[in-house]
Amino acid sequence: MPTDHAEQLAADRRKRRIDAVPATMRPAVASFAESLLAARARARRAGTLPRTDRTIDVALATVRDLALFLDQQRGKQDWSTVDVADIEEFLNLQPNNRPRRLTVLRQFFRFARTRRLVLIDPTRGLARKQPKGFRGRTLTIDQQRLLFRRWTTDTTVHPHEALVGILALLHGASSRELQLLRCDTIDQRECTIRLDGRPHPVPLDPASWAVLTRCLAHRQSQRTRNSHVIVTTVTKTGREPASAAYLSHVLDACGLAPRTVRSTRLVDLVNTMDPKLVAVAFGRQAVTLAERRGERRPSSPFGRLPVVDRAEPDRIVGYLGRAAILADHELALMGMLDIPAGDKGARGLDLVDQLVGEQKLEGAVDGRWSELAAPALQLGEQRVGSGRLIR
Repeated sequence: MPTDHAEQLAADRRKRRIDAVPATMRPAVASFAESLLAARARARRAGTLPRTDRTIDVALATVRDLALFLDQQRGKQDWSTVDVADIEEFLNLQPNNRPRRLTVLRQFFRFARTRRLVLIDPTRGLARKQPKGFRGRTLTIDQQRLLFRRWTTDTTVHPHEALVGILALLHGASSRELQLLRCDTIDQRECTIRLDGRPHPVPLDPASWAVLTRCLAHRQSQRTRNSHVIVTTVTKTGREPASAAYLSHVLDACGLAPRTVRSTRLVDLVNTMDPKLVAVAFGRQAVTLAERRGERRPSSPFGRLPVVDRAEPDRIVGYLGRAAILADHELALMGMLDIPAGDKGARGLDLVDQLVGEQKLEGAVDGRWSELAAPALQLGEQRVGSGRLIR
């Protein structure tokens, strides 16, 4: 029996998880919980590392989720009918949690096999290793257009949500970059902003600039001396930026996380142009050891970035990367607005003509950096504007 308040709370949590399991599958989960507690008691007597309440709670929650999945989506109410396909489908629901979930399921089905609840362990032979490649969620073009209209036309949307959403959707801005965005980093004449860590100012299209202007008007109405663009009721009396928690939940009204919106933009960029140029344009100039070894960070859409040769002039790579981002941004904006090729309305969205020219671009390459020549030549086909081709 529990002897103090903490143990009583842990016992209540275990009971809630067990009670959530369908009735026909509940006795096996209850026996599994008892075996985990017995193993912890033996570990304490032996002086080894016992399982914590948190570990046991996670294990029971995983088995509970599997039981609900089998009952609701696979139509199975008996552990003996579970096969490998069921386990694989369940693990695919949360690819990032595959190793942890598979470890728990192996423990459970080993226990079930010793109790003669199942004849065959369905987790045997499954690999814990996660598949390589970006596994995050992205948005379809229809979803992007709905969000674009919401953040640019709906006046009932909070200015902070519209700003974070539109800059993440079109410019790949992270929550951290927007958290540190200050009023003195905005160039009213050039319609550009400086995001923390990026080597060049980010030019804003008319839609993004209108959203930013609305957010600045909201900030002015708060009568604050805080220099940051995004100011909350908590930070308007001080000088600190908005909290990371506030930025991470600012898009809750549309059911998305800023990371999902930003990942959509980054995935599109690295799939349409040289990842090296994208990385430099976004300020990822420092090459980590993992990237040099050809490894990747599972949460990063950049994937396996080519190692930047320290002998390459940063200004050339950065210039081409910036031009490539601008060209692709025009394509993204045209896709949001669903404007056909050759439309005269595209003339006002031509960001590349405002900043770069053909001679400068060709002169930057000038035959000296052959690996950069192909992305440079692609800009002439990818740029959008009056009389240009939309690919």
